[in-house]
Amino acid sequence: MARSPTPAPAARLAWPAVLALRVARQGLAERAPRADALGVLARICGLHAQVMSSAELTLWTRTDGLEPADVPRWLWEERRLVKTWAQRGTLHLLPAAELGLWTAAQTRLKPRHHVPAWLRAHGLSRAQADAMLAAIPAALDGRTLTREALAREVAAITGIDALADKLRGGFGDLLKPAAFAGDLCFAPSEGRSVRFARPDQWLGTAPAVDPAEAEREVARRYLAAYGPGTREAYARWFGITSPAQAERRLRALGDEVVPVELDGETAWLLAADLDAVRAAEGDGGVRLLPAFDQYVVAAPRAAGAVLAPELRDRVYRPQGWLSPVILAGGRMLGTWRHEAAGDRVRVTLEPFAALPAAVRRGAAAEAERLAAHLGSELELA
Repeated sequence: MARSPTPAPAARLAWPAVLALRVARQGLAERAPRADALGVLARICGLHAQVMSSAELTLWTRTDGLEPADVPRWLWEERRLVKTWAQRGTLHLLPAAELGLWTAAQTRLKPRHHVPAWLRAHGLSRAQADAMLAAIPAALDGRTLTREALAREVAAITGIDALADKLRGGFGDLLKPAAFAGDLCFAPSEGRSVRFARPDQWLGTAPAVDPAEAEREVARRYLAAYGPGTREAYARWFGITSPAQAERRLRALGDEVVPVELDGETAWLLAADLDAVRAAEGDGGVRLLPAFDQYVVAAPRAAGAVLAPELRDRVYRPQGWLSPVILAGGRMLGTWRHEAAGDRVRVTLEPFAALPAAVRRGAAAEAERLAAHLGSELELA
């Protein structure tokens, strides 16, 4: 089916205004109160949880009064959060009440275990992959299991002995399709061993979400926090292999979205935000963003307005690692790191160039705030 022509752009936008809007919408211009912490998490579409301490700091930098025990308590004790593989196949913390939204939004993407290249990479047939994924919720029925125990149970249920070794290895690639389907999530670890649970039993049964509405709602949230976005940017952010399919999801919002021109490219924006982006101004202050921060995940990597091209390798590193960054005015001006030792925390700033005095003062204030959050004395380098 031929793609309908893109309407004329509703506006031609410049990066300073776009960055001002993004910084504000992602909670980086003005921090929310602790009572709204889970609202912040929902608005930025979850916390990237490849490294749990970084996930917590992603919320901390956007929230006043967040305590170190808050995120673990909300996740493991109160179960208001859930840890699972979500968009892009990466680990996220999501509001537990919204897990059905994110799994439903995956429904109409071609399942990984139906892709021949994926099957070949894991040495499985389509029938074996289907049997494995049907066995996972059966193995978890009424209990939580470590990966080792889950691997054994799935092999026993399916009668495919080779599945035990396959499920033990790697970074969970064989388990991701089960997470996408809502059949598996994380439970508290047992020592150093991760454990898994069935979401319907760990969190309670949730109402089903229509996949088409889920796709629209996820697109809506993406544009609200990270817009305007090109179809390629949305495809990369969610993990859609085809930019054309990503554009169909954006266009499915109908009159809610408008095309705009940004850097000579067509991008999509919520129509309700057109006046806001035209009026957006201000630099949003200075923030120390942790590794894997959502702002960095969704930042346009081809736009020198955010990060100079020759510096991208300092932030977007091999094996998908995203560095902690010094953010000012929506721009990445350097990286930073922190190391705790006893009752002190050493924060080291590594700017790409000499920082303006105001930015240096802002970064120092953020480092002081981090030390206070960690209950430590600051040593700034």
